[in-house]
Amino acid sequence: MQSLHQFDYLVFLFYFVVVAGYGYWIYRKKKKATVTASHDYFLAEGSLTWWAIGASLIASNISAEQFIGMSGSGFKMGLAISTYEWMAAATLMIVAIFFIPVYLKNKIYTMPQFLNQRYNGTVAMIMAVFWLLLYVVVNLTSILYLGALAINAISGINTTLCMYVLAAFAVVITLGGMKVIGYTDVIQVFFLILGGLVTTYLALNLVSEKFGTTGTVNGFKLLMEHADDHFHMVFKKDNPNYMDLPGLTILIGGMWIVNLNYWGCNQYITQRALGADIKTARSGILFAAFLKLLMPVIVVLPGIAAYVLHQQGNFQTEMLQGGELNPDKAYPVLLNLLPAGLKGLAFAALTAAIVASLAGKANSISTIFTLDIYKKRINPDADEKKMVNIGKWTVLTAMLIAIIIAPLMGIDKKGGFQYIQEYTGFVSPGIFAMFILGFFWKKTTSNAALFATIGGFAFSLFFKFLPGIMDLSFLAQFGFSKANDKGVYEIPFLDRMGFVFAICVIGMVLISLWDNRKGVRPHGLEVDRKMFKLSPGFAAGALIVCGILAALYTIYW
Repeated sequence: MQSLHQFDYLVFLFYFVVVAGYGYWIYRKKKKATVTASHDYFLAEGSLTWWAIGASLIASNISAEQFIGMSGSGFKMGLAISTYEWMAAATLMIVAIFFIPVYLKNKIYTMPQFLNQRYNGTVAMIMAVFWLLLYVVVNLTSILYLGALAINAISGINTTLCMYVLAAFAVVITLGGMKVIGYTDVIQVFFLILGGLVTTYLALNLVSEKFGTTGTVNGFKLLMEHADDHFHMVFKKDNPNYMDLPGLTILIGGMWIVNLNYWGCNQYITQRALGADIKTARSGILFAAFLKLLMPVIVVLPGIAAYVLHQQGNFQTEMLQGGELNPDKAYPVLLNLLPAGLKGLAFAALTAAIVASLAGKANSISTIFTLDIYKKRINPDADEKKMVNIGKWTVLTAMLIAIIIAPLMGIDKKGGFQYIQEYTGFVSPGIFAMFILGFFWKKTTSNAALFATIGGFAFSLFFKFLPGIMDLSFLAQFGFSKANDKGVYEIPFLDRMGFVFAICVIGMVLISLWDNRKGVRPHGLEVDRKMFKLSPGFAAGALIVCGILAALYTIYW
């Protein structure tokens, strides 16, 4: 039933009042304690605790594409899609140990600032404009539109109205600055996890009841019994989903590029930790890693449960779109079965995920435009108050543009989570190569960085369309190609990313060595071994995370 009960609206209203009220209290408290300094507004410098940083990282990351898209992937391919979440937990450890110390030691607050400091203004400006376009045209629009579609599927509220309400809610939080975002994200994550666990609990109980038993444990056992093929993390070559998750590539190949680029070289994410000291930042990232381990329980298991129920004859018409089975409908279908009150809680959880992501993305757009474009190229003499005001107007403008263009992008027709991952992968290898060599190889030059930026995208396109030019069946013996429905051998997108990354690194090394021979002396960052020393508490936590991951992959290999 696509509607909400009065009790559901009361639960949702409670969530809204708590988040808005707490956000306003933080905002008023912040105004009394500090001036409207730009670093306070954009970064909440020195004022976010470890638990606020960790919660904000997860709240910004989890959105409609996870709840809807990853749940749909769980329906289609099973637990293997969890590799994006579990490998992210491992990646966060690397970011905390190696990336964050470099950023903090060199007082880097934005990704374009890093590029300007490490390479030159040209590289930084190209990437600043590129990131703005990507964040507004791709990320903000997709979060807003997919979120509105998801809420429409649950509540029956008009999609356009949903977009305006979500945008307005996000703007209210964003205008308070990063400190308000960071602390309200703690509440958002609470609702997100609680509502998500309630949905998983219901889904497992539904499976139990379908087979004449009761209890969530029995429900999970029945899932493993009736969908054994959905509980393998590493696909063999004959698996129909091999192109999405090509075997061991998820452990030793392109999956690392996806995650390291996202968690370590992304303004939207790293911004949460850039205003803290090293101990607080690392503790927050470790907390986020533990939360990441939990995410598949919330977003993947419901999808597998929907698959088993569908196989038993349930949701036969509800899962259809245009006469064809649409896995992305799995999560909304389950939510519509929740009783009054619990449905309102799940509705609040989904809204929390969407609003937190919108607020985080809008703040990053505001930060990059104000600090890296407006301050540097438009008005270098702008004072602190002017910069904060420009940042707020940027938030409003970006959100308005997203509302206008989102329905025109055909986002709902392009698939869910896997589509977003593949097309983000056109730019990830080059950007990550530029960052990783910029961090740890002082000889890397700005010409090499430009090659990675432009060449990385060009090579990604080349490998995408290569199957139409030549026969790639010879790569099948190595697991690097597979025939599609038309018999054409294609390279899995994660493997394409690995190839492009390798080409970018080799190209950057050769260009840098050539530039060095001509007397070019690049600006290296300040890096020393002491920066990477770990506290005993963090080291113990990181080992626990790695141990849990090893156990999960061993059990569900």
